[in-house]
Amino acid sequence: MRWSSVPLARQELSTVRALRPVDHGTAWTRHARGTAARESPRPSRLLRAAGPVLDRLAAELDGQPVVMLLADPGARVLARVAGRPELEAWLDELRVRPGTCLDEEEAGTNAIGRALEERRPVVVSGREHTRQRLHGFSCCAVPVRNAVTGVVRGVLGIGCRADEPSGLLRPLVSEAVRRIESRLSTGTAHHERLLLERFLQATRRSPVAVVSLNRDVLMSNTMAATLVGPSDQALLWEWASGRLVGRTEYTGELRLSGGVVVRARCSRVGGDEQTGILIEMRPAAGGLVAAVRSTDDAGGGTVGLPGRSGAADRIRREVATAAGARLPVLLTGAPGVGKLFVARHLHERTRAGQRFSVLPPGDGAGWAARFAEALRTCGTVVLRHADELPDELLTDVVDAVERLGQDPGAHPVTLVATVRAGGADRPATDRLRAWFPVRLHLPPLRRRADDVPDIAAVIIREHARYPSPPRLRSATVQNLMRQEWPGNVRELRAVLTGALMRSMGSDIGIEHLPPEYREAPIAARLTPMQRAEREALLDALDDSDGNKQAAAERLGIARSTLYRKLRILGIDGRCLSG
Repeated sequence: MRWSSVPLARQELSTVRALRPVDHGTAWTRHARGTAARESPRPSRLLRAAGPVLDRLAAELDGQPVVMLLADPGARVLARVAGRPELEAWLDELRVRPGTCLDEEEAGTNAIGRALEERRPVVVSGREHTRQRLHGFSCCAVPVRNAVTGVVRGVLGIGCRADEPSGLLRPLVSEAVRRIESRLSTGTAHHERLLLERFLQATRRSPVAVVSLNRDVLMSNTMAATLVGPSDQALLWEWASGRLVGRTEYTGELRLSGGVVVRARCSRVGGDEQTGILIEMRPAAGGLVAAVRSTDDAGGGTVGLPGRSGAADRIRREVATAAGARLPVLLTGAPGVGKLFVARHLHERTRAGQRFSVLPPGDGAGWAARFAEALRTCGTVVLRHADELPDELLTDVVDAVERLGQDPGAHPVTLVATVRAGGADRPATDRLRAWFPVRLHLPPLRRRADDVPDIAAVIIREHARYPSPPRLRSATVQNLMRQEWPGNVRELRAVLTGALMRSMGSDIGIEHLPPEYREAPIAARLTPMQRAEREALLDALDDSDGNKQAAAERLGIARSTLYRKLRILGIDGRCLSG
């Protein structure tokens, strides 16, 4: 937590500065001595529930040397209250204001971050703080939970000087949290009652599969229960909420986790996203999709090529075509998208039981000899990162491709090469593209958000060390679907492997993810037009291998403009190389 060393001196003249709702409830402003600051976006349900409680505390603590902070589940400050004007200035100087992140990874040991990390009330005092500037400060923080589900909705912290009496901090914070939770429960009960009423109306009037859901609750009738799998709640929510932007109703096709394609109609309940969404579904004609099978990375058993997006359908069709042709195949895509996984799948369909050889890039006569020997062995030969081969070895590869392409039935081997996306400007990649008769492109995971639940399920089955693999909770699936995944499936695998260890066999919740993955990035809040612009920027960066100057030239904009748009559109610097 970034605090300064401004002293907490007592003053006779004091005031309380708190966040209060404006008359229409559509924004929150900070009032101080009769002046209003710039308005912030529409408040969350937590902020609306906490508002009257914070106002009451502000009145009771007027003139006292205390500060209060309300934060969301990602440790981002939603509201603050200062009992004295010098404390307000102190918080400003420390940049602790709405929007500041107090996660322990970023801000060091502090009560807000620790209470969220440990999911329990904590007191951090004096030298227990990581930052030296906080050694004169004590703070008690208590998580705010949903009274029904137990899910942590945020945290409230109250702090004072370390040398002030602090014994009453915990009961004071605990009582305030109970009031906030009560108000949250009242609001939740109202929303869920509306959700139930719409659900019952829909099931009575039409013999179709009906689902009524929000971020916490899913209701389904008997027909829907046979269609909707455990991972589908997050998918249904993301699909419906994304298509209801600017609309009250939408109808379209949707693929569920069981491989069933349905014709779905979704509509808002209660006029806002907080209450929920009603979805009515009928199986589409020919809606049952047979899963394609392939070997997994561990080499044992079979799993399907996971995914339910349009891109996943295209990959399955193209893999089936390539398997039937038995011609050399070129797989392109960004690092970590799963090119080797698809190559294994192709091998299982064409050369099951035979040798599967993977040749990393190399140079010299030794690599050429290994390549020639592999081509004489029955099975599949995969040239990984073939675009990194030196020019003199590319001649051997191109000659082999030409021979295999002329009469595939006369050769005992299937040749597969993988190259990075964005390598079109390399002469080596151009030569490979020209000679390989079959080419498959794997898009980045950020374009295949609907595939994340299915890919995650495969990864969990592969790495789980329990008889019954744990599942992802619905909120966790929603969070993972909204991430950027600059490292693609490889990054998702690393995140889930760590989460499996932290969950110790229980279902994986958001708290089991690394801290930087517990909150959806800014891209999840962009408009459709902003997302399209963002995708164009990311494509240019992919094609330029992360070189921002080259990406700006491709887009026909100045480099300074590119930097500004990267900030506005929330493009993660981890995606970029320079």
